Amino acid sequence: MRISTTSARRLPDMTSTAFLIIAFLTGIAGALQTPTLSLFLTSQVHVSPFMVGIFFTGSAVIGIFVSQLLANWSDKRGDRKTLILYCCLLGALACVLFAFNRNYFILLFIGVLLSSFGSTANPQMFALAREHSEKTGREAVMFSSILRAQVSLAWVVGPPLAFALSMGFGFTFMYCAATLAFLLCAVMVYMFLPSMPKAHIKTTVTMEAPRRNRRDTLMLFIACSLMWAANSIYLINMPLYVVRELGLPEKLAGVLMGSAACLEIPTMLIAGYLAKQLGKRFLMRFSVVAGVIFYGCILFTTGAAMLIALQLLNAIFIGILAGIGMLYFQDLMPGQAGAATTLFTNSTRAGWILAGSLAGVIAQFWTYHAVFYAALAMVVGSVLCIWNVKNVDKPAEEVPEVVV
Repeated sequence: MRISTTSARRLPDMTSTAFLIIAFLTGIAGALQTPTLSLFLTSQVHVSPFMVGIFFTGSAVIGIFVSQLLANWSDKRGDRKTLILYCCLLGALACVLFAFNRNYFILLFIGVLLSSFGSTANPQMFALAREHSEKTGREAVMFSSILRAQVSLAWVVGPPLAFALSMGFGFTFMYCAATLAFLLCAVMVYMFLPSMPKAHIKTTVTMEAPRRNRRDTLMLFIACSLMWAANSIYLINMPLYVVRELGLPEKLAGVLMGSAACLEIPTMLIAGYLAKQLGKRFLMRFSVVAGVIFYGCILFTTGAAMLIALQLLNAIFIGILAGIGMLYFQDLMPGQAGAATTLFTNSTRAGWILAGSLAGVIAQFWTYHAVFYAALAMVVGSVLCIWNVKNVDKPAEEVPEVVV
């Protein structure tokens, strides 16, 4: 009797631990690939900056269709655990293809399609975590912030490790390491994540949310897309800018991304803690202001020490966006955790579309430094949008009183 009681008590903790490990592993898989992708395409596939931009744009377009299709299926009748498992396996196949293939068009159409399934594992994991936290009575905001912090922890380790592996052992070895991360993730999903099939329940809240909050959801989507576009431009452009225009070591790009991710962890946790006191809208506004200052300063900074110091502002900008932005969507779209989470993820991909197009064209015909002017313009545009999104915290408390 005592053993069964202890194991029953331990089960939710084991599940929560599994969520944390899976968040870290999916983060590692992405952090090994994204920071070095522009260098991989230019040095291994031998394409121009314009073609690099096209690759990122095509990747984002394919990713949007795949993730939206899977989100609709998972919200209506799918078991997220099974979906996450298959996404991890397809992500592993994508890494194998990138490890051993150097044909641009095969990578663009087949590799990116497989990668899109792999990257969808992350938002589906967050949607499942939200449903699990609501079912078990956990604090959803703080649990989600801790999961986001795990992804940031992966990005502390991932970018420096990616540059070290690719420069020291080659890109084939690096992509094999990413394959291993996806396979370990698949094992964890199969063994420990809860299976929560859909019960096909329709609620009035689900019907009302899109109608009442459509404009605010659109404004938030545009704001997040512009913010992610600025960050995507930074990820695409920074390694090439550091090496080819500033003449600094290649490893510095990994240090910059890793230090930003390290600072994002306390930023996310603090933001998750302050979300109830200050509200999500206030935190998102604070985030875009930090972004304006960061990209304004990056235009006039050329030294390694100052570039590293500026990562504090970058961490505030991205840490709050990554931790609070998804919850903002979920609050604007109650009862649709998968669709709301995927809409937030698709704002990332919309950002990649915009960033890939602009970064490639501007770098091709002007300079890598000029690309950051476009990033600053995007963040300024996101300020205007964020200031027009309603406060979701206080109105949510007032709705029951009106109904009663």
